[in-house]
Amino acid sequence: MYISNEFSRLEINLNGCLENYRYFRSRLEASTKLLVLVKANAYGHGAVQFASLMEEAGADYLAVAYPIEGIELRQAGIKSPVMVLTAGTDSFEQIVNYGLEPGIPNMYSLRVLCDVLQKRGINDFPIHIKIDTGMHRLGFMSDELPELMDFVKECRNVKIKSVYSHLAAADDPDCDDFTLGQIRLFRENADKLTAALGYKPLYHILNSAGIERFPEYQFDMVRLGIGIYGVSALPGNQLSTVASFKCKVLQIKTLKPGDGTIGYGRHGKIADGGTVIATIPVGYADGLDRHLSCGKGRFLVNGHRVPTIGNICMDMTMLDVTGLDVKVGDTVTIFGEAPTITELAEILGTIPYEILTSVPRRIERIIVK
Repeated sequence: MYISNEFSRLEINLNGCLENYRYFRSRLEASTKLLVLVKANAYGHGAVQFASLMEEAGADYLAVAYPIEGIELRQAGIKSPVMVLTAGTDSFEQIVNYGLEPGIPNMYSLRVLCDVLQKRGINDFPIHIKIDTGMHRLGFMSDELPELMDFVKECRNVKIKSVYSHLAAADDPDCDDFTLGQIRLFRENADKLTAALGYKPLYHILNSAGIERFPEYQFDMVRLGIGIYGVSALPGNQLSTVASFKCKVLQIKTLKPGDGTIGYGRHGKIADGGTVIATIPVGYADGLDRHLSCGKGRFLVNGHRVPTIGNICMDMTMLDVTGLDVKVGDTVTIFGEAPTITELAEILGTIPYEILTSVPRRIERIIVK
């Protein structure tokens, strides 16, 4: 649930979202299933709204990180299959109750789940087996597969819907040999597991960068994450902008030499000829990184890039609009078409994911066409 904020908003461009969906879909065979990641509040875009868009667009699967995220989708009426990538072991009862499908990375998790299912008299519950091919975060190592195969051959409580792994550096051409090695190991281990099962689960290893750079290894399904939100792994490939963070000017203030300084720490200096500032209702509590203070960040207002002046505050930021025609109520774009999320990430020395997921829920998400 979002409480409306008339001053600031994250606009979700429906057409841009669908254009990106069609772009990635076009790189796949008709038979290949498409899973869309909506974890972390859909990378900051609003989980329920975005999941609904993807459900309507025809996504075969949705995926979240934690059970609580999947429960939120179910409570909002999302009907699509929902995979829980990090299921843990304490929420299996809720996972079962809400019809979620857990990713299983080790024997301990699998045994705990099977105990829950056995007590409830449930058979053929859908699960997804994760294989570690080099990311070394979660998943079964190759030498752990024999125990897994022996267990699942006898266990009627679960049915493996898919076998998957995670590429560590699919976006980096310098790591292509490593990536191809991951893919080879994945296929080898997944085939061993399939032979033991006697039936064929779905295989998937490609993420957004993998879909763009290694479509020949799409297997049965791919996982589309940051790409659907408008960030490409291919240099020069401009996907459609999906999220635009906008706000309105709260106040215009004309300051004269001798009026002192601007903001916390007195880091904002007034020019010899005077300075005009526009105060906006967005600060570091809204995901506006404080390292964009003192002119490092430049945002769009009335067609002009204007710098921050002084330190970004918790809930507000001051912009230097000297010499421009700016008034109260004018729209300021923090990121969107310009500046892009990638531009801000480069200034901050980070990745677009971090900026997107830093926009909190107090910023209203609005679907626009």
